[in-house]
Amino acid sequence: MAYAGTDFFDLDASLTPEQRQVRDTVRAFVDERVLPIIEEAWLEGRFPGELTPLLGELGVFGANLPEEYGCAGLDNIAYGLIMQELERGDSGLRSFASVQGSLVMYPIYAFGSEEQRRTWLPALATAQKTGCFGLTEPDYGSNPGGMLTRARKRGDRWILNGSKMWITNGSRADVAVVWAKTDDGDEESIRGFLVERGTPGFSARDQKGKHSLRASDTSELAFVDVELPLDAMLPESGALKSPLMCLTQARYGIAWGTIGAAMACFEQALDYSKTRVMFGGPIGGKQIQQERLAEMLTEITKAQLIAYQLGRLKDAGMMKPAQVSLAKRNNVDAACNVARMARRMMGGNGILAEYVPMRHMANLESVYTYEGTHDIHALILGQALTGISAF
Repeated sequence: MAYAGTDFFDLDASLTPEQRQVRDTVRAFVDERVLPIIEEAWLEGRFPGELTPLLGELGVFGANLPEEYGCAGLDNIAYGLIMQELERGDSGLRSFASVQGSLVMYPIYAFGSEEQRRTWLPALATAQKTGCFGLTEPDYGSNPGGMLTRARKRGDRWILNGSKMWITNGSRADVAVVWAKTDDGDEESIRGFLVERGTPGFSARDQKGKHSLRASDTSELAFVDVELPLDAMLPESGALKSPLMCLTQARYGIAWGTIGAAMACFEQALDYSKTRVMFGGPIGGKQIQQERLAEMLTEITKAQLIAYQLGRLKDAGMMKPAQVSLAKRNNVDAACNVARMARRMMGGNGILAEYVPMRHMANLESVYTYEGTHDIHALILGQALTGISAF
């Protein structure tokens, strides 16, 4: 009897009933509401914003943050499974959720005042409000510590100047978590600021001409003498460690999310191999295609095991940033390879919009780069192994 599915090592049996229920609920949503529209949205270069209130009702935004702030209070494996299922739909949708939860809600929760938490977290959890995360700059991607954006105190105000690049959700955000260098103490520091849409001097514009993440808003932010009240600063933020802690949260979600993209590509290639007839029989009966299927399933299974163990470590409070780097690096690379093999396995048909591998393959090329490039994560691992920094 032919094996069907991507859970080859029966990880499902290790999940709790709640984790399975969360996964299955989001999976059904993706099947019913996302997959019927996502190809058209991707081809049009349009983020399907009509889905975000529905996702808010499901509780996917900041799902691993406490219930007292209007969040779901789920464990980190359940959160990872949400990211997996969203990216099975499209990387752009998972990116929206990652930014909203890990890069906007998390820093407000971790570094914000109680008033900031009460003001923003419930509204962000339900998608009544949307946020973005401003760290990367046009000339400082892999080296965020070199940022040029500055916030200077002038009386009872902060004056913010600078720009940010490659900002998911930037043009639709109601609030931006912006990281800037300050001179508010004896030494230069890096602080997070909450900048609301409509603040004079703050503007956002979409970046056009993308061949990847087309069903996602990617923007450039500009700040020209933006005046902010003193309480716009996240009071517990400080130094580069603060935004990097946010990136660790987001990278954790990526390690899970890319499994979903790989699953979608593999499952369609497997089905295709059974129905596409060539040289007198289905291509799934040919040795070279069976080798491709075996390779894809192996990569997905390794990625699942890495993500699951990483989730266990995170829930136990034992997860280290270098472990997240290994998971992000491996799982994104594996998903890229699976998408590429699936596309090739489907021949010319693999480039058509009615099949998913080409869309996922193009999206994953961005995921390969953002939240720390593949090579930067190799250097993070190298430093962890040798104790010597190469950057």
